[in-house]
Amino acid sequence: MEVLFIAALLGFLAFIVPLTAFVFLLWFLLLPIIKGAPFVPSEAKTVEKMIELAKIKPGEHVVDLGSGDGRFLIAVAQKGIEAHGYEINPLLVWWTRRRIRKAGMQKRAFAHWKSFWRVDYSSFDVVLIFGIFYIMRRLEKKLREELKPGARVVSNAFTFPTWVPEKKEGGVYLYRQT
Repeated sequence: MEVLFIAALLGFLAFIVPLTAFVFLLWFLLLPIIKGAPFVPSEAKTVEKMIELAKIKPGEHVVDLGSGDGRFLIAVAQKGIEAHGYEINPLLVWWTRRRIRKAGMQKRAFAHWKSFWRVDYSSFDVVLIFGIFYIMRRLEKKLREELKPGARVVSNAFTFPTWVPEKKEGGVYLYRQT
């Protein structure tokens, strides 16, 4: 009887462990890609170009949509500016927070595990985004409704469908809320 119980338990574990791993991978790795954009890190020169185009001033609030590994957050924070990032992949949020601590930027750079669709952008002066084509129409509408006049949006690679960029350098686009 005891041997049958142990065999049944081992059989159950042989089933549940791979199933749990599959669900974990689906939830934490694939779902963020399906619901948003896949993680593709920006090159260092692109990060600097986006920050340069934004002309961020002390006291302004910066947000990075889909903040990935936090490279924009850290770069902005190192310039003395507060930056918030919203990311739906919890593994990337964990990694970003780790990188922020390592860089000593915990007082200026903040990574939030939250969909950027559920954030109110009215308090931000600068929005940084490296999105993907299929979110840009909806995102344009949201930003136009929520951003205050004069707010800047800097997009890497992808343009908004009707918003005309104020400036374009390479594949980086600067937009200004009117």
